[in-house]
Amino acid sequence: MDQSVTSSQKTDPPFGRRILSIDGGGILGIFPISFLAEIEQHLDHPIGEYFDLITGTSTGGILAIGLALGIPATDLLYFYQKKGPTIFGQSHRGMDFLMKNVRRVWRLYRNKYDSEELKNALSEVLGDRRIGDSRTRLIIPAWNPVAQSVYIYKTAHHERLRTDYKALALDAALATSAAPTYFREHITATGAGLIDGGVWAGNPIALAVIEAFGVLKWDPKELNILSLGCLQDVYSVPKSAGIGTLGLEAINLFMDGQSYGAMGMAKILTGDSHERQAIYRIDHNVPRGKFKMDDTSLIPDLKGLGHIKARESFPLLQNIFFMHPAETFIPVYSLNRPYNGTGIPA
Repeated sequence: MDQSVTSSQKTDPPFGRRILSIDGGGILGIFPISFLAEIEQHLDHPIGEYFDLITGTSTGGILAIGLALGIPATDLLYFYQKKGPTIFGQSHRGMDFLMKNVRRVWRLYRNKYDSEELKNALSEVLGDRRIGDSRTRLIIPAWNPVAQSVYIYKTAHHERLRTDYKALALDAALATSAAPTYFREHITATGAGLIDGGVWAGNPIALAVIEAFGVLKWDPKELNILSLGCLQDVYSVPKSAGIGTLGLEAINLFMDGQSYGAMGMAKILTGDSHERQAIYRIDHNVPRGKFKMDDTSLIPDLKGLGHIKARESFPLLQNIFFMHPAETFIPVYSLNRPYNGTGIPA
């Protein structure tokens, strides 16, 4: 099971490498970014600078990209609060009954939301910045439905990673968040058609640990990982479930299985639980169906939950992750141009 931070857990001195992993979850990303923004209030630098490697999927991928580029968590939280209702088509609630029903029928056959709204919003934040502008090692998963293969954006943190650092950060953000049925497939500047990394890595923690161990050659037993979820629905599955009784819960069932599998692999590789605590999982159980990934009316509640979790967890996490920034990341290949700002337009 996922480990939650409690006051009774052992606090070890800081050592080794620090990894941040953020799950997918649509507007539920307010929870992890609120958590990070609250902690950031107690730090001297943007919170992304305290990690040696950052990964995220879908909404977590958007956040990971922003944090790796040096954008403060507080600015990303403001962006989600401001742009969330527009992205998820809930900024105009005066739609008449007829139009609501027309849209319901339309959504049976096409993506639920206009991808242009997401693209326009992210363009304001990311502009023409590239993956190579990242101040931290970064890995962002997507999926190529034509080739039926994984597609992972990576900074140039190894000599064989020669191409992705030139890619637009906007392309990576739109690709990893192109959730099927919600947004259409994203066609990148290079012509690749990509969809949400949650298809195979909704919880990217295993991806991060394998990258650290297999590519960066870091000792897995010297990793400390902060893993942020986007809330956990509490539900049960009937013993003789059919499509009529299970319904859409089948999606939750598969996604939860994937997440727990990724967590299990990360634990085995890092020796978590048996040899030491390496993984610090932040999540919150909620009643089934209360928080939906596209319901922006719950933004205040999500923000509040993130604030509370940070307040509870910071005393433990401070000594492990936030005593000092990570060492400076020097990529193997460079864009040879200066970083051009970190703020988000008002």
